[in-house]
Amino acid sequence: MDRICLLPARVCDAFRSFAHSSQDFIKRIYARSDAVTALPGTLALSSRPMAGRFSKIFGSIFHVPVVTRTLRWSWRLLPVLIMMDLGYLIGIWPDWERYTEGPIQRSSFIRSYEFEQYRHADWPQLRWNPVSIETIPQSLIRAVIVAEDARFYEHEGVDIEALKEAMEYNLSEKRLVYGASTISQQTVKNVFLSPSRNLLRKWHELVLTIGMERNLSKRRILEHYLNVAEFGRGLYGVDAAARYYWSIPASRLTSRQAIELAATLPSPVENNPNTRTRAFQNRVTKIRRYF
Repeated sequence: MDRICLLPARVCDAFRSFAHSSQDFIKRIYARSDAVTALPGTLALSSRPMAGRFSKIFGSIFHVPVVTRTLRWSWRLLPVLIMMDLGYLIGIWPDWERYTEGPIQRSSFIRSYEFEQYRHADWPQLRWNPVSIETIPQSLIRAVIVAEDARFYEHEGVDIEALKEAMEYNLSEKRLVYGASTISQQTVKNVFLSPSRNLLRKWHELVLTIGMERNLSKRRILEHYLNVAEFGRGLYGVDAAARYYWSIPASRLTSRQAIELAATLPSPVENNPNTRTRAFQNRVTKIRRYF
């Protein structure tokens, strides 16, 4: 790809950026492979006799003609689907220079809210007033990092440790309680993608997160997040939220107000300084411990 490219310049640049980002990410995953632990001994031992049974069951299933034909066609379609998805990623691949500096761009979630507002007469008008990170208090930045991504400055877009912890907790609860999206992943989702929850969207989120981490500084990523995150129905960005809840700009927020604003994440419509639900109060208490 570096030698020759017969496609338009923007497409070639997207290919190169995507390839380099993927290579770097894979290298980092291998470098950190020692952080991934094996299954507990008891579970590993107990799984051995089951493996024989599963192999017999699935072996007989795969010899059924209908299943065999389906698998054969699936393998034939797989390259086509991969190329289609690659084409989609190239189509939405951002011009990172627009996000490296300058004004904060209108996010996908904000545009979605404006569109959906016509179908919901009871929804309030959009409030969005992006501001420079220079005017945002350090107490608010600290509170948001504590609430959403404690290892923000340590990871490179994906927090492997948080993924592992969330998986273990969800398995112990036998339900999906916690996710492990970093601030970088949430920024990518808000700015470029849709609110939908499916594996394909998560895959796109991962790829774009790698690209963003390669092109934007941590401070710039945080600036985007603080200006596009939702803090209530129709409230996007910390300045709009501060003006709505306390009638002051974000620059004048106290530490208490900063903690409460961070506590609205990640479910701001239900839990916010106006509703003051039990979940909101508990989250405020947890964040306050770090101040």
